[in-house]
Amino acid sequence: MNEVKVLAHAAKLIKETRADQESFLAAGRAADYAEYRHVCGVIRGLTSAEQIIVGLVQRLEKDDE
Repeated sequence: MNEVKVLAHAAKLIKETRADQESFLAAGRAADYAEYRHVCGVIRGLTSAEQIIVGLVQRLEKDDE
């Protein structure tokens, strides 16, 4: 199903973006605590989005069976 491929690709891009943000923090590049908190929020949002998309992919794959 084409929708599954699109959603799986979106999940991959989200995962890559989250990894970039995590690397940013791990390298200590946040200028201050406010930026650190902001990036943590971005990571939290990306994680939630990825979980939602992965859940949709699983539902679509299950419905195809």
